[in-house]
Amino acid sequence: MLDYEPEELRHLLDRAAALKAEKYSGSEVRRLEGRNVALIFEKTSTRTRAAFEVASFDQGAHVTYLDPSGSQMGHKESAADTGRVLGRMYDAIQYRGSKQTIVEELAAYAGVPVYNGLTNEWHPTQMLADFLTMDEHVAKPLHETAFAFVGDGRFNMGRSLLVMGALMGCDVRMVGPAAYAPPGDVIAIAEGIAAQTGARITITDDAIEGVRGADFVHTDVWVSMGEAKDVWLSRVEDLASFQVNAELMAATGETDAKFMHCLPAFHDANTTVGREIMEVTGMSDGLEVTHEVFESSASIVFDQAENRMHTIKALMVETLA
Repeated sequence: MLDYEPEELRHLLDRAAALKAEKYSGSEVRRLEGRNVALIFEKTSTRTRAAFEVASFDQGAHVTYLDPSGSQMGHKESAADTGRVLGRMYDAIQYRGSKQTIVEELAAYAGVPVYNGLTNEWHPTQMLADFLTMDEHVAKPLHETAFAFVGDGRFNMGRSLLVMGALMGCDVRMVGPAAYAPPGDVIAIAEGIAAQTGARITITDDAIEGVRGADFVHTDVWVSMGEAKDVWLSRVEDLASFQVNAELMAATGETDAKFMHCLPAFHDANTTVGREIMEVTGMSDGLEVTHEVFESSASIVFDQAENRMHTIKALMVETLA
């Protein structure tokens, strides 16, 4: 996101909205005929893979999916060498994996656009989807919108929402225990951007005050991909009072406040991991969000999920068409 100016991000959101309208009306024009896109997935995904594949197919491009066993990157071949090889065969590369330095190394050597589908530090394609979704659900411009991220702000979602919110001039609240706030360098980046865009940034451990007046309440899983099971008990103990439940949504004071989550969410025990965490921790009514809120009319999580595809399509059209 830091490679873009606010007006460029706004343009991507506008392009995504236009492409979404084209798809819904059956008037979509194929702008990526003959293009080939490599999709490198070191971390598995439902939404990111489906979004890139359907967006590519809709626009006439072809994709190659490379899972951890489908390439030699990091095993027998460096990211730099992989980038130079794939850059000669493909028009663009998507990377979803661990370190931010890997996707940046790919970008430095590939010679073609490289898209960050998720790293430990950042989740920029999710931000495009989130901000398109928020734009669709408020009757005011984004720079007049307030949103709160509640929970663990140290990882890619908290960090990304903080910076994207600053870029778009929003009223941004990062709500959670002090030890779970975004890293100081990320806060400094966001505050520097906010000084230029007029964004308002609040970092607080007061859940009730943090969400007051928020149009949207975001959260994310408390145990991230790849983290050891031995963190579950301490993580839940630290974050239980920041669960998004009906009481917290009511504390916004906004009757039409919406709930957002990048998914997957541990809102019930109908998954292997969710059931295991709930059994270990004793939390039976969801973890980061209750089932009641997740299934309520306030929840727009599946609008978010769909918008991954429209916004990723916009990103590819703008960089490849």
